[in-house]
Amino acid sequence: MSHGADLDENINTLFNVMSSEKAWEELYGMGDVPDFTEMVGTVTYSAVYPGYWTKIEHKEFANGIQITRKMIDDDRYDAVEGRAERLGESARRTKEKYGCRNFAYAFSTAFDFQTNEEGLSLCNDSHTTKASGVSTTTGFDNYVTTAFSPAAVEAARILGNKFRSDIGERIDMNLDTLIVPDELAEDAWELISSSGKVDTDNNNANWHKGKYNLLIYKRLSDYDTNNWFMVDYAKMKKMLYWYNRIPTEFHNTTDFDTFMRKYMGYFRCSYGFKDWRFLIGAEVT
Repeated sequence: MSHGADLDENINTLFNVMSSEKAWEELYGMGDVPDFTEMVGTVTYSAVYPGYWTKIEHKEFANGIQITRKMIDDDRYDAVEGRAERLGESARRTKEKYGCRNFAYAFSTAFDFQTNEEGLSLCNDSHTTKASGVSTTTGFDNYVTTAFSPAAVEAARILGNKFRSDIGERIDMNLDTLIVPDELAEDAWELISSSGKVDTDNNNANWHKGKYNLLIYKRLSDYDTNNWFMVDYAKMKKMLYWYNRIPTEFHNTTDFDTFMRKYMGYFRCSYGFKDWRFLIGAEVT
């Protein structure tokens, strides 16, 4: 299935959208439980290590426009009402641009709203664990630098299937969705739609056909036209959080001395991630 969402309709698609009644939200990773052992007389109780802590602090956003009394009186084309409606569009656009930054800046620790105890970017080749004695050589890497291609997608799938939990156990991954900018949309669509191998004369069946859903994320093009992502969609919806502390609200008033009509909008929101084990990010070099 291909999905090319409108510019301002991606937050609900990508995030677990929630309301908040606090100044900030705190998320805690959950440690894995070791294997069962043979019982010899009594139960053996396993140590479960805490996951990393994330604090997501909401920020305030506001905007306003002013319209003169004369403009209101002489309005012949409903321009005044149209300007007020544009304020709502501005609010939606602002939120969506921030939502996109979760992916656009997935390779950076310059977070917009969150403080992350691990201290690493969302996509990183050196993720860590609090569990004692666990090797992070394999299974703690969700960062690649290869350009989009059939071979790169397959390598990313294999890398994701090797993800490990905090205690080094393999976890069940279903990397079922590709997220690409407009510039990679055609290549990605051909990859998942062609019956034969892409760009070859061979008659081999295309391993990738129907294997992935496709999200064409247009706003990614504003940051980079080559970077792409592969995600486990179900896990993503459990790991990416968008908080609406104060939903968008609108107010208007008229200045007593100037008759200037003022329209204002306000909201508070934030976003962040609980854990990195849902995606592979390609920062193409």
